[in-house]
Amino acid sequence: MKKNFFIVVLGLLMAMPVVGRADEGMWLLNMIGKNYSDMQKAGFKLTPADIYSINQSCIKDAIVGLGNGRAFWHFCTGEIISDQGLMTTNHHCGYGYLQEHSTVVHDYLRDGFWAYSKDQELPNPGLTASILVRVEDVTAAVKEVLSDNMTEQERQKAIKEKSDELCKKAVEGTQYNAAVKPMFDGNQFFLFVHIIYKDVRLVGAPPSSMGKFGGDTDNWSWPRHTCDFSMFRIYTAPDGSPAEYSKDNVPLKPKHHLPVSIKELNDGDFAMVLGFPGTTNHFLTSYGLEETMNITNKLRYEIRTVKINILREEMASSQETRIKYASKYASCSNYWKYSNEQNKALTNLNTMQVKKDVESAYLDWAKNKDPKYVRALDQIRDGYAARAPYQTALTYLLEGMLTGPELPWQAFQIGMGLTSGLNEKDAEKRENTINAMKSSMAAFYKDYNENTERRLIASMFDYVLKHIDMEYCPEFLTAASKKYKGDFDKYAEELMKKSVFANKETFDQFMKKPNAKTIEKDPVFLAGQEIYMAYRNAYSKIPKESADNLQCGIRNFVDGVLQMNEGKKLMSPDANSTIRLTYGNVKAYDPRDGVFYKHYTTLKGVIEKEDPTSSEFAVPARLKELYYAKNFGPYTNKKGELPTCFITNNDITGGNSGSPVIDANGNLIGLAFDGNGEAMSGDIDFEENLQRCICLDSRYMLWVIDKYAGAHNLIEEMTIVR
Repeated sequence: MKKNFFIVVLGLLMAMPVVGRADEGMWLLNMIGKNYSDMQKAGFKLTPADIYSINQSCIKDAIVGLGNGRAFWHFCTGEIISDQGLMTTNHHCGYGYLQEHSTVVHDYLRDGFWAYSKDQELPNPGLTASILVRVEDVTAAVKEVLSDNMTEQERQKAIKEKSDELCKKAVEGTQYNAAVKPMFDGNQFFLFVHIIYKDVRLVGAPPSSMGKFGGDTDNWSWPRHTCDFSMFRIYTAPDGSPAEYSKDNVPLKPKHHLPVSIKELNDGDFAMVLGFPGTTNHFLTSYGLEETMNITNKLRYEIRTVKINILREEMASSQETRIKYASKYASCSNYWKYSNEQNKALTNLNTMQVKKDVESAYLDWAKNKDPKYVRALDQIRDGYAARAPYQTALTYLLEGMLTGPELPWQAFQIGMGLTSGLNEKDAEKRENTINAMKSSMAAFYKDYNENTERRLIASMFDYVLKHIDMEYCPEFLTAASKKYKGDFDKYAEELMKKSVFANKETFDQFMKKPNAKTIEKDPVFLAGQEIYMAYRNAYSKIPKESADNLQCGIRNFVDGVLQMNEGKKLMSPDANSTIRLTYGNVKAYDPRDGVFYKHYTTLKGVIEKEDPTSSEFAVPARLKELYYAKNFGPYTNKKGELPTCFITNNDITGGNSGSPVIDANGNLIGLAFDGNGEAMSGDIDFEENLQRCICLDSRYMLWVIDKYAGAHNLIEEMTIVR
């Protein structure tokens, strides 16, 4: 769930808008008043202040951004559902923490986990929960220090200095965190103030057979029957302030928590989603789209296929390996399938032509405007063309060598740290650095298997060598191919034999008498070093002038599109991990000729999909027992069915995982967890007829907590709306 430097670099793919659609939009909470009449037409019954207010408790106070300690980056969303800080999110959002707590003896991935009292709840060092305090438009203040005569570097420096000033003032005398975030590709700026809690404990989760029901097969598709939820609790110091884990901490007393509804849910009912969506590219040009489809998506899918196949085989070989690689596999496979499905949707929906039509209309508008607007598309076109060969090389190096196998990059980072520590003259600093490296490697080896890593190195290095432009290929790779006559299995075997990093035993033995010379000659360390240098080299070759022109062109293009639409329609900025609201309705759809999908699924579908020969469709005996006994409690619909999932037409993306789906009266009706394959183009071009948000029904969640797990302690602390 971490984003390292390289992922961030390759994630900087630029963006652009299209003509708006009825349900499109990820809206900033302080701008909700402008959408209020449309929300009312869709069925909303509350006021804007019920969603966002700085003077009274409101829904935003129950929305949580889950992170790893880095302020203003969130990998998932959660929601507070009790006055004791109880929080829900998706199962796949809590998956990594379930994995960390799992052992062969206590396999929480396989069996699930439930805390039947607060003293059984499990701490998760590094997991944080952010809640928005307020958001403010500071565009005017930032633009005061900007001018069109600035270089891109001068512009970024001025923005940072002004942002730092605004943030310092915003949090003075508080325990808050603040950041100024650009919107519309640097045309507007907003200040976000959060309070970040640092003690978040695992409370419960169903077994993976339920929480990941359908696996890769059902991922990004409807109908779904996945019980995709997990539960955590936020703790604070006794005075209510954020604090690191301590036995003395107490459950958070939130300003607001969401009541949980078990009422009937019908096609057409109002639904809104609040969360922390990661990245959308609704403003992407045709030139950016070409890069996304032909480089980013295509290569990511092809390279990860190699990794996926190895991990599947290795995880099937033993329970221990399955536990170790469960979270890594889930992280890899999610966007492996997404990349392929998005390319299919972009092709089927002819999104390239949609983008070109927008650009044609833009050029007609720009003719009589400032020349910078006409020039913008040429800058964008030339910028993408100039960086194409480097983006290709960077993708192979990142996906195939830096984050494909794990050991070379890990060994390089630890090796550099150890070398620095061993050369440190200050004894205390030296000891602290060495101990930190030991601790990091201990955590690494916990979820590591030498044979799996050896296979990944062999297969992925071989794949990269056969596909990358040799200009960017690390020299050791060609040398290894020559020395071992193309036999990368033999190369990987020899590499591991000679490295102190190959396994925990060899590393621990080395650390009894560590020395810098051994590290500097270690073959895995040297491989990681060369890969890193090859990546830096490829990145540095991207022409600076074209990169600056690309950034400037995108900003001016987006500015022009905003002006084109002024007075005609509201436009929302692309997602950037800041809190947003989308609204729409529960809605069935017909994806293709002769096919109609209703708006919900039931537990019957779980039973129908059961396949004892497939780990993706295994059904626990306890669930079947309850199903055949019709022991559904108060959680059925009017037909006596137990609903499992439903769909809405909300605009969501990654980061929205775990977001609350809220009804017209502010009650929780479900958790968003996926999108549908037919509209995987939605992050780039919202398709109003096909776009669907796939959600876990709150009734299925409550039934699992109540009837399946018997965690009545959790049911009792919730406010349930019947």
